[in-house]
Amino acid sequence: MTVNHLLAHLPAVEQRRLLKRCNPVALRSGEQIALQDAPMRALLFPVQGCLALLTPLDAHPLLQVGMVGSEGVLGAQVALGMAASPVTVVVQQDGQAWSMPAEVLRHEPGGGAGLRRLLMRYVLVQLRQAATAAACLHFHALQERLARWLLMGQDRAAGNGFAVTQETMAHLLGVRRVGVTVAAGSLQAAGLIHYHRGWVTVSDRSGLEGAACACYAQDRASYRLGMQFAPHAFDEGGEAR
Repeated sequence: MTVNHLLAHLPAVEQRRLLKRCNPVALRSGEQIALQDAPMRALLFPVQGCLALLTPLDAHPLLQVGMVGSEGVLGAQVALGMAASPVTVVVQQDGQAWSMPAEVLRHEPGGGAGLRRLLMRYVLVQLRQAATAAACLHFHALQERLARWLLMGQDRAAGNGFAVTQETMAHLLGVRRVGVTVAAGSLQAAGLIHYHRGWVTVSDRSGLEGAACACYAQDRASYRLGMQFAPHAFDEGGEAR
């Protein structure tokens, strides 16, 4: 199984040692793998697929506030000594992940300094991206936000397309389905995407980036800057560019 990009940036000796203590797990679309405020007993390092980070508000449906794919990790708060998950997490796209028991980090030689450093950086990246998402929701039009969301999903997909329904997109974006139908129809009419029976394909990547709000490029820059990886080594979704 391919190595997650956070793990890939560890020194080789530390990476091999940690992977020996990880277990491969399948990620199945729709599966809830974390509940807000409930303790997490393992860190998940996706190598394929995508996790949706969701938050509840009063009686409203869960709203998506972020994504995690092969560029990141679920459970980075463990590096802060906190087991409770700050969000509810549901698998958005099928895939695989490395599951690392939280106790592994505590028992690593030197306290797992290399991994802890990456986890702390990733926590900061997520905080910055969450702030961007809050502003994006308030200021940007739905079609721009949908284009951004589709790019984020495609970054974490195994190819140019992935499975998603309009109902799911509307639910995660916190809007009515008719709004997503209109916005997706406009993107398809422009030749940027193709949507058919629950499967969306990105037909014109550069065009879709042009249709997305600036938050997409800002998130990618925040990731590279925050993680301090080599410039252009990986984009936010972990795909070499």
